[in-house]
Amino acid sequence: MKVQEQSATYLAQTISAGWCEKPLRELVSKLVDGSHNPPPKEDTGVPMLSARNIENNSIVFNEYRLISESAFKAEHARTRITAGDVLLTIVGTIGRAAVVPEYATPFALQRSVAVLSPGPELLPKFLVYQLQSPAIQRYFEAKARGTAQKGVYLKTLGQTPIQVAPLDQQKCIVAEIEKQFSRLDEAVANLKRVRANLKRYKAAVLKAAVEGRLVETEAELARREGRSFEPGEQLLQRILETHRSQWKGKGKYKEPAAPDTTDLPELPEGWVWTSLDSLIVDGPQNGIYLPKTLYGSGHPILRIDDYQQDWIRPVTELQRVKAKPEDVATYSLRSGDIVINRVNSPSHLGKVAVWATEVEMPLFESNMMRAALSSGVVPLYVATYLRSLHGRARLTKQAKWAVNQASINQQDVCGTPVPLPPLAEQNRIVAEVDLRLSVLRETEAQVDANLQRAVRLRQSILSWAFNPAMDSHDGYPEAA
Repeated sequence: MKVQEQSATYLAQTISAGWCEKPLRELVSKLVDGSHNPPPKEDTGVPMLSARNIENNSIVFNEYRLISESAFKAEHARTRITAGDVLLTIVGTIGRAAVVPEYATPFALQRSVAVLSPGPELLPKFLVYQLQSPAIQRYFEAKARGTAQKGVYLKTLGQTPIQVAPLDQQKCIVAEIEKQFSRLDEAVANLKRVRANLKRYKAAVLKAAVEGRLVETEAELARREGRSFEPGEQLLQRILETHRSQWKGKGKYKEPAAPDTTDLPELPEGWVWTSLDSLIVDGPQNGIYLPKTLYGSGHPILRIDDYQQDWIRPVTELQRVKAKPEDVATYSLRSGDIVINRVNSPSHLGKVAVWATEVEMPLFESNMMRAALSSGVVPLYVATYLRSLHGRARLTKQAKWAVNQASINQQDVCGTPVPLPPLAEQNRIVAEVDLRLSVLRETEAQVDANLQRAVRLRQSILSWAFNPAMDSHDGYPEAA
C-alpha cells in the first residue's frame, strides 16, 4: 500500500486557495430525517431502510422491513428521496454516508438516517467523503445526545461546518480520494483473503493432528527404531484400571460406556476410540453463579468472555468476586483442568480452554463446566481434538436449542467420542500444533495490524483531503 507522492503534492497544491467554510444548512436544499413512527410491517411492499443499510459509502438492501404502498407515498411526500441525495446515519453508529444512485429501488427511511440534497456549491460525493472525515466525525461525537442510543439532531446537523472548495477542485479531490481508496480496498481485500486462508490452515492443522497425520505415529516410530510401545488400547485399559482402584465414590464403580464406533472413521495404528467419560477423573462439574453485586473484589473468576478457542485471559486480568470459602474450595480451577462452555450462542457453544497456571486458581462461572483428566492423557491434546471441526461437532451433537442460544450437559460431554493415541504421541502432537499455530498467530497479528493501519490511512486521506490550510505535501498519508 503506497499513496504516491506526486498525487499528494498535486492535491495539496489544488486546495491551497479558494476555499470557504459554511454551515451545512446553507449548502443543502433539503435536510430531513426518516420516519419517527415507522408504519406497520407488511409481507410485501416497499423497503424501509435504517442505518444498518448504509455501509462502505453504499446503500445495501440486505435487512429491512416492508411497508405498504400507501405508507410509502406518505413517507416519500416528506423525504422526496431522489438520485444524487446524500444519506447520512445520525442515530447509533453516526457518520456513515452514501449517495443515492440513479435508478435506485424506491425506499423509505427510518429516523436513524438523514436525507441531504446538496445545492449547486457541493458535489454529492465531495459531501459524502467530508462527512466521514475525522474533523466532522469529531463534531458529531461531541454534539451527539441521548442515553440508550446517541443521535445528532437535525438542527445540530444543519450547523455542521463544511469546507467548500471550487467545483473543479472538488472533482479533483473526489477523483484522488477514490483512486487512493481503490488501492486501499484492493490491499484490504488481499489481507482478508490471507486471513481466510489462515483460518482454513488452522482447521487443517487441527484435523491432521487428531487424525494421526501431523506427526509420525508412535507405531511408525517404534517400528523404525526397533522397539515396543504402549498403544492407545493398552493406555486406555491402564487408565480404567486406575479409575477402578482409586474409586472412592458412593456405591459400586460404574464402567464408562464405550462409544458407538459405527459411524466413526478408522484410526491410525496404535490409536483407539474411547469416550471422554473414560478419560475424566473428576467431573464434569458445572460452575458457580454469583450475583453481580458481589463482583469487584475478592477471588478471581473465569467468565465466558475470558477465553476463546485459542487464548485464555491471564489470572491477573480476570474480574474478582466475593465468595464463601466453601465455594472457593468447590469451584476453583486446578492446573490442567479442561474448561468447556456449556451455554452460549450456537457459534461459540463448546469452546474449550485448559487452565495451565498454578499462580492463583480462579473460580469458574455457571455457563461452563470443568473436568480433570487422567494422568495418561495430555489435556491440551483433548482440547486440540475438541477444537477441531469434527471434535466440536461430536461434542455439540446432542445440543439443546433455544432462541439464539444452545446448551450441552454433562451427559453430552461424557458421551463425546475421543480418538486416543499413545501418550508420547499425544505430547508430540501438542508440541507440533503449538509450533504451527504460534507461527499462524504471528501472521494473524501482522494481518490485523495492517487492516487497522488501512483504517487509519483511510481517515488520514480524508483528513488531509479536506484541510484547506495545507500548503505542501508534508504529512501526506502513506502505508507500507
